Amino acid sequence: MTRTDVPRDADPQLAARVCAELGSAAAGPLTVLEGGRSGLTYRIDVGGMPLVVKAVPPGREPTGRNDVLRQSHVLSALAGSGLPVPAVVARSEEAPGWFAMEFAAGEALEPVLDPAGGADSVLSRLRMLEAARVLGALHAVDLDTLTGGIAAAGGTPPEVSGPADELERWTRTMEAVPADLRPGAAELLDHLAATAPDPVAPVLVHGDFRLGNLLCDGARPTALVDWEIWGLGDPRVDLGWFGVFTDGALFPGVGSVVSGLPGEDELLHVYREARGTDGGTGTDTMWFRALGRLKMAAIMGHNLRRHREGRHHDPVQEQLPPTILALIRSAGSVLDGKPS
Repeated sequence: MTRTDVPRDADPQLAARVCAELGSAAAGPLTVLEGGRSGLTYRIDVGGMPLVVKAVPPGREPTGRNDVLRQSHVLSALAGSGLPVPAVVARSEEAPGWFAMEFAAGEALEPVLDPAGGADSVLSRLRMLEAARVLGALHAVDLDTLTGGIAAAGGTPPEVSGPADELERWTRTMEAVPADLRPGAAELLDHLAATAPDPVAPVLVHGDFRLGNLLCDGARPTALVDWEIWGLGDPRVDLGWFGVFTDGALFPGVGSVVSGLPGEDELLHVYREARGTDGGTGTDTMWFRALGRLKMAAIMGHNLRRHREGRHHDPVQEQLPPTILALIRSAGSVLDGKPS
C-alpha cells in the first residue's frame, strides 16, 4: 500500500520530545502515516526534508512489534551496506522510545493482494525480480560486521533461530486458531515437524520480506521497511515467505492472479546470482515453501479469530476461510511433491 498522510497528529508530549531532539529546523506537527504496523509511525519535516518517526505506543512495553528501537539498531548497522534501507538520524531511549529515519519516496504494492497492484503486471514482475536481488544482497551481509554495528548502535544481536524454532513459533500461532478455521492444519504441522531440515549457515533474516514491505520508485527499490521481526536465521525462511506472494491462486476471494509474475524457482535463481552463492538454499526448498504457506494461513486464522472474538472488528476477515484452506492444502501438496 502507498504510505500517505492521514489528518491526525501525534501525542503532544511525544511531538515535543521529537522536535526538541531534532532541533529548531523541525517544522509542523508529527502526522500519523498510514501503513505503519510496528509501533506508531509518523512523518515530520525537518529543514524542508521529510522524516519518518517510529515510536512505542504510550503505556505499552517495548516488546514485539512495539520494540521500535530494535528496528533502529539493525537499520543503523546496515548503513553503508548498499542495501536500500532508510538512514537513522535520531533515536531516544527514554520511555516511550522512538527513532527518526529518512523518508523514502515510492510505493509498496503487493500485486496478488493489492487491488491496485495488479494493474501493471510488467512493472510488478520487474519489481519482484529486483526484490529477489535485494534479498540476495541482504543475505550476503557479513554477520560479524552486522553484529558489531548493532552493538555500536546500542542494540543486542539476537540468538540464531533455526528451522525447528521457526516451526515451533508458528505452530503455537496456528494451534491458537479454532480448529474449525484450520482444517488439515494438524496433519500439516505433524508432517512439517517430522521432516524439519537441518539449518544452514545463518544470515540476517528480514522476517517479512515481500513487495508489500519494499518501497519502489518505478522498478527501483528505494527502501526495505517494517523490520519488526528481523533476526539471525536460515535464509530459506525469507525465501519461502517471499514465494507465497507469487501466486494469487493461494488467496481465493481476497487476492487475484497476476499474469507474468516470476515463480518461486525464477526468484530463487535471481536471488542466488545476487548473493553470489547458493548458501545452502538448494536443499529442502519445498519444506520452506510449505512453511511459508502455513505461516500465512496461521496469520489469517489469527486475524479472523480476533475479529470473531470482538477484539478487532473487521468484517473483511470473514472472507478468509477459503484462503486459509487453500494455503493449508497447497502446503501439503508442496511437501508431497505435487503441484500446489
